[in-house]
Amino acid sequence: MPESNFVDYVKILCRSGKGGRGSMHLKHVKYNPNGGPDGGDGGKGGSVILRGNHNYWTLLHLKYERHIFAEHGGNGGKDKCHGTDGKDVYIDVPCGTVVYNAETGKYVCDVTYDGQEIVLLKGGRGGLGNFQFRSATNQAPRYAQPGEPMQEMTVILELKLLADVGLVGFPNAGKSTLVSTLSNAKPKIANYPFTTMEPSLGIVGYRDNKSFVMADIPGIIEGASEGRGLGLRFLRHIERNSLLLFMVPGDTDDIKREYEILLNELRQFNPELIDKHRVLAVTKCDLLDEELIGMLRKEIETAWENQVALGEQVPVVFISAATGYGLEELKDVLWRELNAESNKLQTLLAEDSLVHRDKDMTQFAAELADEGEDEDIEYVDVEDFDDLEDFEYEDDEEEDRKQ
Repeated sequence: MPESNFVDYVKILCRSGKGGRGSMHLKHVKYNPNGGPDGGDGGKGGSVILRGNHNYWTLLHLKYERHIFAEHGGNGGKDKCHGTDGKDVYIDVPCGTVVYNAETGKYVCDVTYDGQEIVLLKGGRGGLGNFQFRSATNQAPRYAQPGEPMQEMTVILELKLLADVGLVGFPNAGKSTLVSTLSNAKPKIANYPFTTMEPSLGIVGYRDNKSFVMADIPGIIEGASEGRGLGLRFLRHIERNSLLLFMVPGDTDDIKREYEILLNELRQFNPELIDKHRVLAVTKCDLLDEELIGMLRKEIETAWENQVALGEQVPVVFISAATGYGLEELKDVLWRELNAESNKLQTLLAEDSLVHRDKDMTQFAAELADEGEDEDIEYVDVEDFDDLEDFEYEDDEEEDRKQ
């Protein structure tokens, strides 16, 4: 896989800050021999927070962030001094980022809109000093609370592109050519399979200054849902699309069979994709004459009527991105389907009750290897730092006693 600026997979070790320790201190000065307890509370540990940011469209800025640690809370001191709170760490991610536990594959959270903040790991609470435990019957408590421990988790950040229309088709079906024709996007186009190695987005202009976003993903082959080709790696990018545009070349021997293969791969990958609205575009019609196009149209309409397994009737448009044939009709159909009441209701329900499946750990390791994330993350042992803090703490208490 060539190096690219498009990064949609990142593996990071995240750790929140631990709470500061409460102070056990008894005030004893010259003019106040019975000062009593005055140990302060420990500070709160910093949290690790995810934040949606529409200025990012990939996870490239996090590719080499192997560790993200929040600050620990400061220890309490004498004279009821409160320990400093650890600073929170914010991880800015593009909208549409899903978080999984890298060890179990369990779904953790989802960032869907700009400015959304989700606490990934909560910082530990600070311990109470002995001043908080004073009472009429216990006027000199000689104990304090330790701070709460930190939380730690290795996470996978996975980006799923947000777009209105997602293109689905075999390699060399004309997906990149269509995106480059309808928008200003410039994906790589060549006459060989798997030219598209990464997803790309294009903004398609419509009438009255209206527009919609179209997503192009690498070609799908039969068996993509089982890990063949590049399909499994990029199929997740069409899970958030409102409409799926199936593209089958007009010179194919059996258009209906290729459509059924693509539909079956989506069903195997995620059954919820079948519920999305679909449009079928027969591409490369510049290679066909009007008589052949008419015959194919009748053949497809007959297949819609006879094949119950195909579900509801899918709109069919014959296009040619090279000559511009049928492109205006295609935009009209896409806009009509995007703004259909049934599609709006379905999209609203999907946003309110979007269910993310846990990662299949049998294929998880292979995905990480493809992304170069299979290397073990070095775990930094903080026990040495804890011992050092304890040593300094004991020295402070000794100085207090001498005073």
